[in-house]
Amino acid sequence: MFKLILSLFLIYSTLLVNAQHPPVFSAMTTDSSFIKVYNLDITLVKYSYKPNGIKFLVVHDNEDTGVKAGFDYIRWSGGELIDSQYGGVRDYYFTYMDDQYRIDPNAIYTEVGVNTRLKKDLFSSNEVEKTIHNAGKQIVEFYDPKTTGYFLTLHNNADGGFGISSYLPGYDLASTADSVYINFQMDGDDLVYVTEPRLFSSLKKANVNVILQSKFVSNDGSLSVYAMQNNIPYINVEVQHGHQDENLRLIELAISALKEHGLVKKE
Repeated sequence: MFKLILSLFLIYSTLLVNAQHPPVFSAMTTDSSFIKVYNLDITLVKYSYKPNGIKFLVVHDNEDTGVKAGFDYIRWSGGELIDSQYGGVRDYYFTYMDDQYRIDPNAIYTEVGVNTRLKKDLFSSNEVEKTIHNAGKQIVEFYDPKTTGYFLTLHNNADGGFGISSYLPGYDLASTADSVYINFQMDGDDLVYVTEPRLFSSLKKANVNVILQSKFVSNDGSLSVYAMQNNIPYINVEVQHGHQDENLRLIELAISALKEHGLVKKE
């Protein structure tokens, strides 16, 4: 059944146009890096305007509100944004040796994550796991957190599904959170997710929905887990699709928190 569904999806996806985002103003420049995962082509496009130490990363190709809000910030304040483009969908879909595979691109940054979250047919090749993990390494290398000093990612979600309440005791993601702060005047789908207490404290003072990742979070291959394992400060701005103004507001607060703790290195 998985193979049939995935085959139909792949046929459909060939009809889609890649979610290209042209430079939003003439002074913006672009640079690209290309990743080949068998029959899946992934393009990492870096948009730049007055680089100043602020660098965004978008790993899903169906979360355009974050991209647009990132562009809004760069237009007025400068910075860089790396956008993942591979067909306007959330997951990676590809084939190898006639077998079908699927994985969330936010699950490819650790070997354990790839091994546990790669969706495949029985008896599929384990060689694929190494290829997928290498793709994650290429994304990290292109973003270059060692130079930047942090990860600043942008994600979007759907109305009423995943949100701040998902991290409360008794809910699905409770075990991943060390601390949760809620501003009940905000939409529960709009939040910031961090891996360091100092960033959590700053955003709590700013009175926004914020989650501090637990030190005991399971290794799901996500970039936040990779960042924690490698002692790289991580901050994700996540809002509901279409909440572009709120996305920009939370981006500005997230950057303020990074600057407050000296994590933004001017270029």
